[in-house]
Amino acid sequence: MPKGSFKPMVMFFGLTNSLATFRAMMNELLRDLINMGKVVEFIDDLIVGMEDEEEYDKLVAEIIKRLEENNLYIKPGKCKWKVKEVGFLGVVIGPDRIKMEEEKVKGVLD
Repeated sequence: MPKGSFKPMVMFFGLTNSLATFRAMMNELLRDLINMGKVVEFIDDLIVGMEDEEEYDKLVAEIIKRLEENNLYIKPGKCKWKVKEVGFLGVVIGPDRIKMEEEKVKGVLD
């Protein structure tokens, strides 16, 4: 893909297909990393899963580089860095297992 082929995108409410366009762009930019199972893209989230911290740092740097080359940027304050578990779609994804969020389980039990 030629450098600069994507322009910055703002997803306005009511704009038809903006989410689909954004997802297609992310899938194109990160296709090799997604295919290797190192990155998962869902709606407007990227999840990076690596066991080795040094490899994780290199992978995050590569992702940020690709985004910047295409005039896309992240908001570091909205990111979670180097966490062992992350809540996602009502479940907690960790290194050894996937479990339900405690709030969801408590709601069912009560």
